[in-house]
Amino acid sequence: MTGTVAAVAIGRNEGERLIRSLTTLTDQLDRVVYVDSGSSDGSVQAARDLGIEVVELDSAQPFTAARARNAGFAALKKSGLPDFVQFVDGDCGVEPGWIAAALAEFGKQEGLGIVTGWRLEIHPDASIYNALADFEWHRPAGEILACGGDMMVRSDVFDAVGGFNPTVIAAEDDEFCTRVRKAGHRIIRLPLPMTRHDAAMTRFSQWWQRAVRSGHGFAQVGDLHPDYFVQERRRVMLYGFFLPAMVLTALLVGFYLVLITALALYGLSYLRTAQGLQREGLERSMALRQSVFLSLSKFPNLIGMARYHLRKWRGSAMRIIEYK
Repeated sequence: MTGTVAAVAIGRNEGERLIRSLTTLTDQLDRVVYVDSGSSDGSVQAARDLGIEVVELDSAQPFTAARARNAGFAALKKSGLPDFVQFVDGDCGVEPGWIAAALAEFGKQEGLGIVTGWRLEIHPDASIYNALADFEWHRPAGEILACGGDMMVRSDVFDAVGGFNPTVIAAEDDEFCTRVRKAGHRIIRLPLPMTRHDAAMTRFSQWWQRAVRSGHGFAQVGDLHPDYFVQERRRVMLYGFFLPAMVLTALLVGFYLVLITALALYGLSYLRTAQGLQREGLERSMALRQSVFLSLSKFPNLIGMARYHLRKWRGSAMRIIEYK
């Protein structure tokens, strides 16, 4: 398919990762806009040194990835909107040939609103946290419900649905994709590497904060679209709230049968998770390791969900939760 393509990259204090990301874009495209969310590491000047248009977000409003992507799209629109926009996070490098492959897919199938591919971790063996992220991104190809923030979008579809919701601080890509699907457009994941991501997670605290952010997304997007993240919210409430409450109550009143039952349910959930990971291709020892964190994640997820509802109740701004 023929058509014009431009890119929007977003970031905050990404350092060398940003330079790598922007270079992989300029190797494939003539038009690239970088949107910066209050970096203090020289990212803005580094982008300008590469000859890239830079949009600096006003710090008077809360920074969100959704707001940044919208600002990049608006900047492209001012100088002549392309037919398609490739969005990419500043810690991701775009694979050679991806832009052409995604554009070609739009020409092959009717009704496509978004085309995405596989996001791969650069250093999946650097830590268990990077390995978790790498496996999380490698989802089955084909028609899908939603994808991450690295995606190629039809510009007219983006305009028609109103872009990203700038108040959504996590899972904003899921929320956007949900509206795209509800507007009658399809989303396809190609079985091709699209971007290489540098999670750079080496500490438990980083993983924990990332899981808190995910929980916030479950709650906020679930609030906007009650039919989405249903299973995720149920699992968090069961394993992060109700079963711990059962354990605590059993300990206080000495009802040890309830305690044993609750612990058995945790054990069963852990084993089922490990078996599921093995069926999806992980070798046994890695599946057992990752299952520990997937089981534990329900607790920071619960904190994130509670944080969203507290913010909503107070009428507070939805501010980003950073893990790097």
